[in-house]
Amino acid sequence: MRFASHRDIARALERALRRAELPVAFSAGFTPHPRISYNGAAPTGVASEAEYFDLSLTEYRDPQYVRVLLDSALPEGVDAVEAAQAGAENLADRLQASVWTVEMPGVTLEGATEAVAAFRAADTVEVERLTKKGRRRFDTRAAVVHLEVDRRATTDQQKTCAILRMVVRHTTPAVRPNDVVTGLRHVAGLAPLSSPRMTRLAQGPLDDASAVVTDPFAAENAAAQGTGREEAAPGRDTAEVDTAGDPHRPAQLARSSHHE
Repeated sequence: MRFASHRDIARALERALRRAELPVAFSAGFTPHPRISYNGAAPTGVASEAEYFDLSLTEYRDPQYVRVLLDSALPEGVDAVEAAQAGAENLADRLQASVWTVEMPGVTLEGATEAVAAFRAADTVEVERLTKKGRRRFDTRAAVVHLEVDRRATTDQQKTCAILRMVVRHTTPAVRPNDVVTGLRHVAGLAPLSSPRMTRLAQGPLDDASAVVTDPFAAENAAAQGTGREEAAPGRDTAEVDTAGDPHRPAQLARSSHHE
């Protein structure tokens, strides 16, 4: 699944919404599309456990009801793991940083540690990447909030595969984990024997003081607990209530993952 593109995932999601028979809101015009807004999609070739999107419904559905129905309709390897009713704050504004792991085959623990130290000591680490507007040069160092060798890997793995853990701030242009790997090659000559395996573990609000990425659903979950609202599972006795106000407002915030 890490090699599925964002468009592949989007098509799979739209098919799953039809199978789940959820009351999805559509855009107006000659070619209506489901009102889905994706946020910071992972690049092709990267696995992820934290992809987020806004979904607008024409009628209210309990978030857990939506999650269970959607998860059952999605293909193997793509899972809906969490959902919450949208709050006042825009979801995209909360996704300020991502946590990544990068497995680097053939790189020793000592070599990775030295390269990470050189990267962190540098004021700027510029790389080039081909974009839609041509080749662009940008600094990767400023976006990297935290970078370390992940010592939780087993000793056998560390002999032949260094594992890096990084927290990268969302910037424009976006700094991807492979950009950081390129930066490590520039500053320290670090080069894995084969393509690194990258996985996004989380994305959400960033605590700058601790370099910790927190849960973007924290406010919604706290509000749900404060009102004592119980999450309803799909079933015949589930209540269906019309959404008050604008029927096309985002009714759910959903989180999904795609992985091997």
